[in-house]
Amino acid sequence: MKIRLKALTAMAAAIGISTMLHAAPALAERVHIAGENTTYYTLSTYYGINMNDIISANKSVAAENIYPGLKLNIPGAAQAKTVTAAASAPASIISASLNVSPDSSKVEAWGKEFSYDKVLQVKASAYSSAASENGKWGAVDYFGNTLKLGTIAVDPSVIPLGTKVLVTGHSHPGLPDQAFMATATDIGSAIKGKRIDIFIPGSQSFVADFGYQYVNLFIIK
Repeated sequence: MKIRLKALTAMAAAIGISTMLHAAPALAERVHIAGENTTYYTLSTYYGINMNDIISANKSVAAENIYPGLKLNIPGAAQAKTVTAAASAPASIISASLNVSPDSSKVEAWGKEFSYDKVLQVKASAYSSAASENGKWGAVDYFGNTLKLGTIAVDPSVIPLGTKVLVTGHSHPGLPDQAFMATATDIGSAIKGKRIDIFIPGSQSFVADFGYQYVNLFIIK
């Protein structure tokens, strides 16, 4: 939903594990269903696989956007496993359990606390990796990085590039419920003023169902 220029950085870091195992065929790519504390680091430790290899197998998932119920690919062979949270809810009702404390400028999501500078209400649209939406630069952000969940396009005069935000108030099956972490790494000629464009992985028609929505952004310090 954006006439694009070019694009920015990726994120990588960590998130925890869970319990309950299901066997799958050997030499198949493993699937891990994230729990509340899943991180790329804990996955690396649990499976004995280099963390960068796990990150590469999940290029559309930034470290900050691992949430309970999310399916993550674990590269490699041997005995494949699916790991689920013992008390995880069905994916359809997973939320970030968002708690806001305006007096202390704190917001809590997934059990993690973030300090925020301010809250902005903006009009949001969404875009896909389709060539028709990304111009000659292709499916990359302003800094040349591959588009992924957590990429948003902004008007830099309102939200500077590189700003991290917690996006809340949205509704779309291609996005985490309640809230997700995003970084302003893209721009677009149609994105002016209090507007953002959210990248959503998936087909152009799937992403188009987002339409226009008013969302709240917690500007993370």
